[in-house]
Amino acid sequence: MNVQIVKKSVKHIYLKVKPNGEVVITAPIDCSQKDIDYVLQKRSGWIEKRLAFYSDNKIEHSKEYVSGENFCYLGKNYRLKVIESKKECVKLQKDFIELYLLDKNDYNLKQKLIKNWYKEEAQKQFEKAVKRYLPIVKREVKTVRVREMKSRWGSCNADKGYINLNIKLIEKPLVCIEYVVFHELAHLVHPNHGKDFYNFLTLFMPDWRERKKRL
Repeated sequence: MNVQIVKKSVKHIYLKVKPNGEVVITAPIDCSQKDIDYVLQKRSGWIEKRLAFYSDNKIEHSKEYVSGENFCYLGKNYRLKVIESKKECVKLQKDFIELYLLDKNDYNLKQKLIKNWYKEEAQKQFEKAVKRYLPIVKREVKTVRVREMKSRWGSCNADKGYINLNIKLIEKPLVCIEYVVFHELAHLVHPNHGKDFYNFLTLFMPDWRERKKRL
């Protein structure tokens, strides 16, 4: 594990995992190595999950978009089936994601069609989840945006009413999508991660910890 320790004028120890696999610890100037090692050990499970997340993203970039490859959608694995056709489209059929296009060897087009399909599906599923939980928060959401995000599943701009959600979420089970959506919507009521925020989560989604763990 590649660990970088940064000493600054801060009160607490902060931990971050970068997309390149580097683990960065920001600690108080007078913090001992023993305390740093304790935090690393205590958060080892979380660190491993973040490293695995970035590793999965790297694997995604190496896909060849050929028949037989695995693609994940709503927590289930599907095999890709590339089909020669004059009409360009993507269809979900039983255990397959069917990709229709004229030139089966056009890598860039295959990648574009799959990516656009994921984004369209994500927009539909995310907005559906927002609609379900919006009556609980009773706040206005002006925009739900699907984005490529390297280090988080979602974000919320409480002042503007913007909800940003990671496109990779569409690969996860629906219960995980709903957790992230409700988490971000809850920030419209409680902008920070204080006690009131987590009490709100627990009140309206009692199993949020299990959902988060599964995610």
